[in-house]
Amino acid sequence: MAERFDIVVIGAGHAGCEAAYASARMGAATLLLTMNLDHVALMSCNPAVGGLAKGHLVREVDALGGVMGLATDQTGIQFRMLNMSKGPAVRAIRAQADKRLYSQWMSEFLQSVPNLSLQQGCVSRLLWCSDGLRPRVTGVELEHGERVECGAVIVTTGTFLDGLIHVGDRSYPAGRAGEPSAAGLSGSLRELGLETGRLKTGTPPRLDGNTVDWSVLEPQHGDVPPPAFSFMTEHIAQPQVPCYITYTNAETHRIILDNLERSAMYGGRIHSVGPRYCPSIEDKCVRFADKDRHQIFLEPEGLRTREIYVNGVSTSLPEDVQRRFIRTIRGLEHARVVRVGYAIEYTFVPPSQVRASLAVKGVDGLFLAGQINGTTGYEEAAAQGLVAGVNAVLHLRGEEPFVPARDEAYIGVLLDDLVTKEHREPYRMFTSRAEFRLHLRQDNADLRLMDHARRLGLVDDERYARFERYRQRVNRELERLAGTLLRRSQVDDEAAEEYGLDTLDKGIPLEQFLSRPGITYKDLMRLGVASEDLLDVADRETARVVEQVELQVKYAGYIARERQQAERLGRTEHKRIPDGFDYGRVRGLRAEAAQKLSALRPETLGQASRIAGVNPADITLLLIHLKSGERAPAA
Repeated sequence: MAERFDIVVIGAGHAGCEAAYASARMGAATLLLTMNLDHVALMSCNPAVGGLAKGHLVREVDALGGVMGLATDQTGIQFRMLNMSKGPAVRAIRAQADKRLYSQWMSEFLQSVPNLSLQQGCVSRLLWCSDGLRPRVTGVELEHGERVECGAVIVTTGTFLDGLIHVGDRSYPAGRAGEPSAAGLSGSLRELGLETGRLKTGTPPRLDGNTVDWSVLEPQHGDVPPPAFSFMTEHIAQPQVPCYITYTNAETHRIILDNLERSAMYGGRIHSVGPRYCPSIEDKCVRFADKDRHQIFLEPEGLRTREIYVNGVSTSLPEDVQRRFIRTIRGLEHARVVRVGYAIEYTFVPPSQVRASLAVKGVDGLFLAGQINGTTGYEEAAAQGLVAGVNAVLHLRGEEPFVPARDEAYIGVLLDDLVTKEHREPYRMFTSRAEFRLHLRQDNADLRLMDHARRLGLVDDERYARFERYRQRVNRELERLAGTLLRRSQVDDEAAEEYGLDTLDKGIPLEQFLSRPGITYKDLMRLGVASEDLLDVADRETARVVEQVELQVKYAGYIARERQQAERLGRTEHKRIPDGFDYGRVRGLRAEAAQKLSALRPETLGQASRIAGVNPADITLLLIHLKSGERAPAA
């Protein structure tokens, strides 16, 4: 008899781990299948988490009860808050993690989770049945014939689906270096009617740190104290280490360009598209020929290894060329390559075939998350995994899916972009993709999303109580600042002159004083008008309250305008379009718009409005048609 679970998750990368954890937390009996139990949440590329916009996603995953932020805090060896010289909307944490420790920590953590089982095995095909109208997934079959029954399957295969590695003129099947690819599952997806495509990504060589001349390199240290991703983290436990900066040069570029035809990319062996914003060193030398150097970051892969990740030289050049150009770089003249870089092509499913809930359209009980949806990055994968895990459980319960809105979370932006835009290259999150980014800051992710996590059963009583205490402290201080006047009599002559208060007659609200340029909460402390509850800024929670209060006061006007804009859009944003809607019946709708809408099948008017080729006039016609009460028969 086949073993039975509520949900089966295929793949234990960052998407799979979050999906399995979320579904198990919500009470579903969950099986997490992986080809290698020793490689749970293995960082195939750079062992780094976060960065601009990606750090926002990690904070949001944490606020929704996910585990990536906590895992990074427990295993991180360098933390930096980026963009501190810029506004709060674009600030974000980036952390370098200990590669092996991260995987080990995640594996041990997941093994302790109730309702969650881990198993090593390769899925060869999906099992399904049909009522004649639409197929329904009923389980999976492993490569040795074992069957597992379930109510929903979440596919998170990363680069393993038909993975093909390229190094120079040599190509071979692999999911990543040293591991086999998964060859059978893509056929199952096509049997279910899904269109598939091919994408490409790459990775740089790794070096033996003992052979690097660190003395001539520029160190890059982390922040002191290190900022944490998880709102639950009290302190960072691991020792902190620096990264180092160096540069390519004219000789580096000459060797690369002289051997360009030997690159798998430029030699014609690779036909799929890679991530535009993470180009190979070959691409950099060709596309930016006017640049005489490119920056390189030497980043440690862990505390117990001397292996160094060479960030900035992703390549598919042959091994001998990689070793030659590496040794032209300052500090690397005697460096030894311990793992060569490579490019990898893999199968993905164009995400126009999934809903914003990550449920596959037209297939009951099938969800896709991570790189299989055409994204790139650990953080985008983790965010999708969490959403897919939650929605698989809600699907089994017969409840409405959970899909954060664009004005509510970067996760909402990610999901909306996936299902409304055409993707010809791997998708990467940027702050510029979010129109409400001043509201969607990384510092307030819990204030935006924790109530959802509580409703869905993703956080426990202790964590929610701690969050409620924090939120109450923030609101209490905002109310006090709005209702308390700063009077001239409270300030000595020197301070009055310094702060421009010497001509103050009636007093001003503390909120108004704090909103002035250059004024911070420390100035309230100096003047003796700060809350006694917020004087201990050495306490992490208190420091967060002070930061949050200051940001909300200073940017109140801008945030209010964003909210008004969101409210105006919201009047039509969430109006649903019936399944099987016949766009050909909308009188006056342009042919191009009807074609795009019929192909992408948006779920709401908001999604429809963001499809390329659909203009505001088309949306107006569609809205009028929907309001008139006309409904086309199901397709």
